[in-house]
Amino acid sequence: MAQRSYTAVAQRYAQAVVAGDIPACQWVRLACQRQLHDLARFKGRASPYRFNPVLTDAMGRQYRPVDNLCAFVELLPHIKGPLAGTPITLEPWQMFILTTIFGWVKRDGRRRFRRAYIEVPRGNAKSTLSSAVGLYMLTADGEGGAECYSLATTRDQARIVFGDAQQMARKSSGFRARYGVTVGAHNIHVLNTASKFEALSAEGSTLDGLNIHFGCIDELHAHKTRTVYDVVETGTGKRDNSLLWVITTAGSDRAGICYEARTFVTRVLGGQVEDDSQFGIIYGLDDGDDWGTEDALVKANPNWGISVRPEVILPLQAKALQLPSATNNFRTKHCNDWVSVDTAWMDIRAWERCADSHVRPEDFEGGPCWIGIDLASKVDIASMALLFEREGQVVGFVRHFLPEDTVFAAANSQYQGWMHAGRLLATPGNVTDFGLIEAELLDAAARFEIKAVAFDPFQATQFSTRMLAEGLPMIEVRPTVLNFSEPMKQLEALVLQGKWAFDGDPVLTWMVSNVVCHRDAKDNIYPRKERPENKIDGVIAVLMALNRLLLDNGDSGFIEQGFVAL
Repeated sequence: MAQRSYTAVAQRYAQAVVAGDIPACQWVRLACQRQLHDLARFKGRASPYRFNPVLTDAMGRQYRPVDNLCAFVELLPHIKGPLAGTPITLEPWQMFILTTIFGWVKRDGRRRFRRAYIEVPRGNAKSTLSSAVGLYMLTADGEGGAECYSLATTRDQARIVFGDAQQMARKSSGFRARYGVTVGAHNIHVLNTASKFEALSAEGSTLDGLNIHFGCIDELHAHKTRTVYDVVETGTGKRDNSLLWVITTAGSDRAGICYEARTFVTRVLGGQVEDDSQFGIIYGLDDGDDWGTEDALVKANPNWGISVRPEVILPLQAKALQLPSATNNFRTKHCNDWVSVDTAWMDIRAWERCADSHVRPEDFEGGPCWIGIDLASKVDIASMALLFEREGQVVGFVRHFLPEDTVFAAANSQYQGWMHAGRLLATPGNVTDFGLIEAELLDAAARFEIKAVAFDPFQATQFSTRMLAEGLPMIEVRPTVLNFSEPMKQLEALVLQGKWAFDGDPVLTWMVSNVVCHRDAKDNIYPRKERPENKIDGVIAVLMALNRLLLDNGDSGFIEQGFVAL
């Protein structure tokens, strides 16, 4: 049987996505546009890259990297489900990913892409694809002493991709004979090239010092820290033709390493960042898509009707439409939607649409300002929110403070990045320096007409006394349902109506995504967090400031109860 033209199929797929003939979200369209654009611009001898050229291996044999890889994968067997034992057949979207990542080479024959980030809903055969790529990198990539690893934070997670590769190798006698592969209980190795494929986890292995040719991180969203990712990224830097391969579904932790990597990929695809060594594609939905339709599932799942079975997923969708408790899990796992908590409060997409990088506090010099302050001393973040009104909008800015020792010791992988970006102000030592917060507050008092400074009296007695002495209108706002319910409802309404604006603060967005909405029998709501590490202090500060703004504007929807004016 004649070998398929994998590059032609992949290019037709990209063209169909860009033309709208294949339903796809913006990140898939942008990934396809990037590839088509690169094919047009990287031509000629002066180009730094070539696409699927004829190369020569160490034995003097000529080959094309894309044809080698894709044909290799299609000789391996499925190991699970009704197709178990039959050869893998690559789908066009998989060909697009593989041909793009492996097709581009530099003038010296080394791969252009050194990092790949692939985000796709559950059930789209991502582990099967990763296992096959791992076996290729072990045996057929021309690397002596290739060290290939499936890595995760736990042993069980690390063994998923490795275990699939193990079974593929055991069921492929021709593959084992061709490459001299031996399959052991804990590794797959090739003696004549001193190459190996193993599963490693942070909980049971020493990961430092690895010299990685292929590092596969499956389900990066489940990683609580950035340790494994950083080890692989560093370990692959020791080889000339290595590949960091990340494949994951969406998750819930917007402060984790997965969302950080995802954000970087969206910036590359969107053109804000230029990085020719990073490949990325994200399957999911666009803003405004109705996740409760079959069309949404077709759009988010590239293997719809193949490994993603409509007769299985549609009943789950119907259940999620009827049971709010099942909604977020379904949207995350099957629509690839980053829904942050099991019972989330805010429509995070609507929130992100309110981000406006052009708004600045300087735009409101001399105008009325409502401030909310949520203080903390050690592990929690202290936040100060400034709210303004503008042409029917409420505009907010939030400053965040954390002890420097906590920034570097905390499991949150983004604290340090936020600190360097100026979004998280680190105070020296292991206790938050309230003096810095006081200075920020006094600076605001010099610049704006302060209508009220709302604060939680917990940990703030001396702070409020000093600020009262400076003439600031300090007002206690205790963390009660009566004080937070209406501001929460009003903020949600402002966001959904597009009447809320903020400067795109990623710390505040993360905190908003952490808020769980608790509702009582009287339909009052109250902000909570599911885990101690899911900070919501900035949201609390915003709600306290909004509480005072609504009162000063004569809002009668709630009673000023629980306030003690000082």
